[in-house]
Amino acid sequence: MSPANTGNEAIEYVLHAAQEQDVKFIRLWFTDILGALKGFAITIDELEHVLRHGATFDGASIEGFARSDEADMVAMPDTTTFQVLPWRPRENAVARVFCDILGPEGQPAQFDSREVLRRNLKRASELGFTFYVGPEIEYFYFKSRDRNGQGPEPLDEGDYFDQSSVGSGPDLRRETVLALEEIGIPVQHSHHEVAAGQHEIDLRHTNALAMADAIVTFRLTVKEIAAQRGVYASFMPRPLANRHGSGMHTHLSLFRGEENAFFDPADKMNLSVAGRRFLAGLIRHAAEITVVTNQWVNSYKRLVPGYEAPVFASWTQGSWGDLVRVPAYRAGRESSVRIEYRAPDPACNPYLAFSVMLAAGLAGIEHQYPLPEPIKRDIYRMSDADLAEVGVSRLPSNLAQAIELAERSDLVRNALGERVFDSFLRNKRIEWGQYERAVTDYEIAEYLGKL
Repeated sequence: MSPANTGNEAIEYVLHAAQEQDVKFIRLWFTDILGALKGFAITIDELEHVLRHGATFDGASIEGFARSDEADMVAMPDTTTFQVLPWRPRENAVARVFCDILGPEGQPAQFDSREVLRRNLKRASELGFTFYVGPEIEYFYFKSRDRNGQGPEPLDEGDYFDQSSVGSGPDLRRETVLALEEIGIPVQHSHHEVAAGQHEIDLRHTNALAMADAIVTFRLTVKEIAAQRGVYASFMPRPLANRHGSGMHTHLSLFRGEENAFFDPADKMNLSVAGRRFLAGLIRHAAEITVVTNQWVNSYKRLVPGYEAPVFASWTQGSWGDLVRVPAYRAGRESSVRIEYRAPDPACNPYLAFSVMLAAGLAGIEHQYPLPEPIKRDIYRMSDADLAEVGVSRLPSNLAQAIELAERSDLVRNALGERVFDSFLRNKRIEWGQYERAVTDYEIAEYLGKL
């Protein structure tokens, strides 16, 4: 049976909503194992049948999906995710619905990213927890994808929290926020980021599965609205040299029912034992999960010193350069006590990234990891011997190192499942091999004339 909500009442609600909003086309959405949005469309005439029985499609050509002998897959809509796309025409409107991927006999597909996250959330639930996340998503607007061979040109020259209306960035951001809220994705903050052309939109925290769907929707919304205005938007982690990269700082918390399991009024940080152990799990397993939270060759151009991105598996209450930050508690806001994990970038597969972050934190709780003391010295001035003495490890500095660490990780293997683990790492090895063989613009500029 599909885990999607396919009861009669839910189906009738979707059919009524589609009719009321003049929906003609429905896009059935899912992602491949890299987090790229995939899907196909049906018409309103097919909607009821598909809601009840799913839609068959050929999965053999989707990255990480079916083998050749099991190509027929079923996309089973999750009725709770039905939304009309606001950037499409209102007449003969277009809606989307996320789907769970099933095998030919109706069993959940092992390679489905949503199923991977759902399985990890079930494990948390068995321990009494619900996993909530709130991402701060950074990205760039460019005038075009290339500037006469010199790389992309930022849309504006704004700075951090800049309120200038010069350039169309603020208007694009405003239109995006309005569109997101119309789709049912609440926005907490939005502002200009530190680099020229760089912007940030923070989504209000919710359960991890709904948030992963929201991030996939967010990325398409940003790009669609930018394209309609003749602008190019990118979630590439580090598109410009000598400029800050784009991160997706992710706020994490566990709840028991309505109570924040991370809150403890008696603790000096107001962080409970469960919260401390969860944090310790993130610190201990950070290096091995980085291949998932930072999955591209370019991701490691962001994780370098000097640009407010983490390089070491360290934590703090105040610094912006550490891997994990515990935001200060404000009286009366017990539900807001959380942990901020600062490694992920916005180009990751959010279903898999949330899965490994949750698995690392739960390992800390289950095995009662002790939390090391926060680093109060300038970590970038510490020697390797000093770091080893205080138990601080480095994050991988390139994709090859990240792959090697993940290959040895039982935690990553168990969190992703054997099928996704093998397929994901195989894809990453191919990407690294292609990168190693590529001749870059830097090499041409540096060596062609002198060698």
